[in-house]
Amino acid sequence: MDFRLTDEQRMIAETASQVGKRFAVEYWRDLDHRKTFPREFWQAIIDAGLIGTALPENYGGSGLGMTEMAIIIEELSAAGGGPTVGQLFMLGPIFGGYAVLRFGSEEMKRDLLPKIAAGEIVSLGLTEPNAGSNSFEIETFARKVGTGWRLDGRKIWITGVDSASRMLVVARTRKVSESTRRSLGLSLFMIDIARKGVSYAVIEKAGTNTLSASSVFFDDVQISDNELVGTLDGGWHHLVDVLNCERIATTAALVGGGRLAIRLGIDYANQRRVFDGRQISSYQGLQFPIAQAHIELEAARLLNFKAAWLFDNGEPNAAEANAAKLIAARAAELATDRSMQMMGGMGYARESDVERLWRDTRLFRIAPVAEEMILNYVAVHNLGMPRSY
Repeated sequence: MDFRLTDEQRMIAETASQVGKRFAVEYWRDLDHRKTFPREFWQAIIDAGLIGTALPENYGGSGLGMTEMAIIIEELSAAGGGPTVGQLFMLGPIFGGYAVLRFGSEEMKRDLLPKIAAGEIVSLGLTEPNAGSNSFEIETFARKVGTGWRLDGRKIWITGVDSASRMLVVARTRKVSESTRRSLGLSLFMIDIARKGVSYAVIEKAGTNTLSASSVFFDDVQISDNELVGTLDGGWHHLVDVLNCERIATTAALVGGGRLAIRLGIDYANQRRVFDGRQISSYQGLQFPIAQAHIELEAARLLNFKAAWLFDNGEPNAAEANAAKLIAARAAELATDRSMQMMGGMGYARESDVERLWRDTRLFRIAPVAEEMILNYVAVHNLGMPRSY
């Protein structure tokens, strides 16, 4: 096995790192305080040609894969953005780009993929108040009317709605009682957010403030036939494929965010001298937890690269993508918590920037998939244990 990056991948990593360094922690601190979408950062990524990395060249992309996207996300996150950078790449390159490339019609590909490669933002309408992690129980329903559908329902915790122009909506097109399996009867639709009957309300939250989360409401929303993505009633398997990309992006961002937290903590500890005049970074009580976090981040990174390699080569990758995300979330949480502790009271101050990473990172033990659901998946699919839910 060769674990070395190729020359092209090293160049991509360097490009992403240089772009990220133009937007240091002070930039993100200000946006977090103002709860503002990072438009200048997003435009810089677009200008550098990093958005369409995994899209074919004939649609405006670079024709590479998820491995290269993971490299880009990690470096951008480590430069200053932290774990929310992964969410940015979900909004467009994954929820829009990959979903349309893999399952969209030729007409949809020609229309949307060049726009997504140029930076158009697409959110994902999946989670619902009464379903949570059990996507089979979603209640948002698209009923067939003439040559299209009429959509009614509600979503919650939908990221980036106020910054997006489109949404990939997961809806039932057949009732559970009418299906032989619970996974049947789910369909995907790509709709405009600025459409009659679509409304949303932003949810106040503890962190990840540069990207909003919203409750979304669909009231008799008209959908045309050509907005169906993939197979009618067969959207569950399409969705799972898209969500595996989401896991890979999340892990890359957590690894990058963890690296950033460790760097900030060590930089502070190298300057701080107390008691005997030695740098506090020389104390084993501070070294060991940070070293442990570094080791766990590296383990998550390697497993994530395996998941991305499997994905790029058309191999099953769900177990690896989910397991990497679980390890990364815990490792990044350890890194931010220990860096904050190493800084003492200053770690709790906004100007330390670790407190932002601490707030942002905590989300990812819950989202985009809770670690309990990952453990359920591994127990059933990898260990052959009976389903518990």
